[in-house]
Amino acid sequence: MAIEVPQSFVTYSASEQAAWQNGFRKKLGQEDGWAAFGSTTAKGTIFLASDSDNGSWYVAIDHPGVIAELPFPKAYVTHPGIAAYSAAQMSELYPVLTRIYELSVSLPDGPLEEFQAATDGLPGKTEAERLVKQRIGQDIFRSRLITYWQGRCPMTDISDTDLLRASHIKPWKDCVTDAERLDVHNGILLSALWDAAFDKGLVTFKDDGTPRFSSKLSAPAMSSLSGHSKRISGLTAGHKENLIWHRDQVFNP
Repeated sequence: MAIEVPQSFVTYSASEQAAWQNGFRKKLGQEDGWAAFGSTTAKGTIFLASDSDNGSWYVAIDHPGVIAELPFPKAYVTHPGIAAYSAAQMSELYPVLTRIYELSVSLPDGPLEEFQAATDGLPGKTEAERLVKQRIGQDIFRSRLITYWQGRCPMTDISDTDLLRASHIKPWKDCVTDAERLDVHNGILLSALWDAAFDKGLVTFKDDGTPRFSSKLSAPAMSSLSGHSKRISGLTAGHKENLIWHRDQVFNP
């Protein structure tokens, strides 16, 4: 597979547009046919290139956390960064770029850094002051969790933002550090009914993402929940570790 070196004006223009539309708006130059772009909000660098022989497009990235969660097959081409992905057309590469950005703003410590910047200099001595900082943190956590889960409850497919809750697996009060509180692997974006049941220990999730229901649920509640029961796919090691805690400490079998 021959990468176009250097990129033509048309290729670079398409690369720049794709990067811009997917949140990577810092132009970082070009080397060996790969145009590099960064972001002020997302971690890491993306590199875009095309195959001059057949018009295929490639994106390479250097963020190991994103690579670990990106659900696309890797491309076997000489590339910068750590891993590369390909598509026959630029339009087919857009979903890859979108997911790269969504993960890049969430992993591993994007929410924590935003929280630290937002609360820098704010006092936290009184209960009222601590509640202000907590609210800021919870708002940031919710925003990043919506991005991470692509704005959709994995159990119901509900995407109405007003009906979605940023459900901590290990509750805010039980976390030891802000890093733990703001880790997107310590949260699931659930619709309101699922969030209430999860928060009260009336439902939990196994490591494979299937729900486990409490015997304390009423028949109507069980019917409503199990009627929209799916399996959460893509749970990471971090999710699973926190779910062990939830099953042991919160779930009421």
